[in-house]
Amino acid sequence: MQNKIITALSALLLLTACMELGAPYETGLHTLSVQAVYPEGYAARAGAVVSIESTGSGSAYRLETDVAGKASTRLPNGIYRIAVHDRDGKDVFNGTADRVVVNEADVSRSIELVYSKAGSLVIKELYCGGCSKEPEEGTYQSDQYLILHNNDEQPVYLDGLCMGTLSPYNSNAANPWDGENGLPDFVPIIQAVWQVGGDGTTFPVAPGEDVVICLRGAIDHAAQYPHSVNLNREGYFVCYNPVYFPNPSYHPVPGDKIAEDHHLQVVIKTGQANAYTVSLNSPAFVIFRAEDTDIHDFVAQPQNLIQVPGSSVDRVVAVPNEWVVDGIEVFNGGSSDNHKRLVPSIDAGYVTLSETFKGRTLMRKVDEAASEAAGFEILQDTNNSTEDFYERETQSLHL
Repeated sequence: MQNKIITALSALLLLTACMELGAPYETGLHTLSVQAVYPEGYAARAGAVVSIESTGSGSAYRLETDVAGKASTRLPNGIYRIAVHDRDGKDVFNGTADRVVVNEADVSRSIELVYSKAGSLVIKELYCGGCSKEPEEGTYQSDQYLILHNNDEQPVYLDGLCMGTLSPYNSNAANPWDGENGLPDFVPIIQAVWQVGGDGTTFPVAPGEDVVICLRGAIDHAAQYPHSVNLNREGYFVCYNPVYFPNPSYHPVPGDKIAEDHHLQVVIKTGQANAYTVSLNSPAFVIFRAEDTDIHDFVAQPQNLIQVPGSSVDRVVAVPNEWVVDGIEVFNGGSSDNHKRLVPSIDAGYVTLSETFKGRTLMRKVDEAASEAAGFEILQDTNNSTEDFYERETQSLHL
């Protein structure tokens, strides 16, 4: 018996020695090398962040590039999603590569970075997942809202700002727009394009100020459901048009504190639903402005309305990527098969919503150093939701 114990202890000591040397962890590993390729006119720099995520296990790795724009690590066999991000002042560089296979050999991958500029008007919060009706039974989803924030030192105007959600509605659905050459040069806005009214200077947003846009009912939801929010407040905007979206469960008549000129206009409706649909668990949502044209003239041109591949009914508005002011990509936390819909220049990453009907919301991080220097709240803006957003336990408007 004593000899068996000694033998077992000897085996354990040998295994421990091997683990300290790294031997068990080296088995089956291969080197993944990532080369960040900057746009013409911009030199590679050290310190760009390389995020690597296993699409199977969810394991995540974070590296930084060297002065040549390169980073490498050793990984087990698997399929990986890679994102590269760099920022210099307001100049932002992002690139992604999806479904990178590491299988029994070292892999080198060059990732072209796309240039974009940090925006003045950014999405601060997207609450889409609904909440519990507790103490009643059931769940509630008529209280979705969006908060925008002025990140600039100068006032910005909401007048003419457009917004919409992308096809496909959910991240775990197959993306028919992702072809051999990747995502297209437009964002496919499905069901409807909404627009803020005004004459150009009607709705100013001061530096550091927020604006709430109710995607559904602009009423006091919390009066009946304590886990919800009060969206009947002065200054709030609402997506409300009973001609196009007459379903009163999702679009009740706005409350008495909502001014009529704060009702967003439907530029065009392309879907059949009687209520405006934004995914509960994984929307991709953008705000944008038409450039060098009127948005109504743009949607009136047949070439800008495209049939959804595989559908004989659904159409989308093909909004040019360069029109997008800001966007957020949300992945479904209940799925391991999520697909990107926004290009890197709009959102190189994603934020995960882990559960629906829990009152959880998606919130942008505060840039503490920039806020202190500016004297008002500055939000982090890298055009990468993985870096910029986090899931918050309760809605910011919940009292």
